[in-house]
Amino acid sequence: MQIREVIIVEGYHDKVAVDRAVTADCLISNGSEVSETFLKQVERAAVERGVIVFTDPDQAGERIRRLVARRVPGCKHAFLTRAAATNQSDGDVGIENATPAAIRQALEGVRTEWAGQEPEFSWAEMTAYGLTAHPRAFDRRHALGEKLGIGYGNAKSFWKKLNMLGVSRAEFEQAYREIEPGVDAEEGAGS
Repeated sequence: MQIREVIIVEGYHDKVAVDRAVTADCLISNGSEVSETFLKQVERAAVERGVIVFTDPDQAGERIRRLVARRVPGCKHAFLTRAAATNQSDGDVGIENATPAAIRQALEGVRTEWAGQEPEFSWAEMTAYGLTAHPRAFDRRHALGEKLGIGYGNAKSFWKKLNMLGVSRAEFEQAYREIEPGVDAEEGAGS
């Protein structure tokens, strides 16, 4: 599998893991220290070839994702589940721990940011679906993030991801039915 876009990763070992899975060029952020030089490289890559942000499913990875997305609106995003990125022997979380198949699957499910469109999901729906202000909100957001391939986030960041990454109403409702069988997606938190 060959990827045209430049893939943004956190470290050298992530690049090695990506290289085992696909043929692609990578830019390495060198962890959470995101430099101005690096961001300029990302901007140039975005203009020339496009970029895919593929960071670890943890706080540091999400921080880098936000910094790059702020600087380069409209970039693409690939997400690994936390389970797929966790080393079973020591609990380390990172792309470098994922199998080539899991990396390919994440890159095949890439999502493109949509800036400026009308939001598909309102904040009121976050409450109605039990994704905030509900005892199971954390679990629901986590499960939906994995099903939809958009990663986890707190209530506010999850809501932004739903809208920014172009999750459709039908796609959302199908995933919700899968994580909450027997609960009508429109009833949401009613159970």
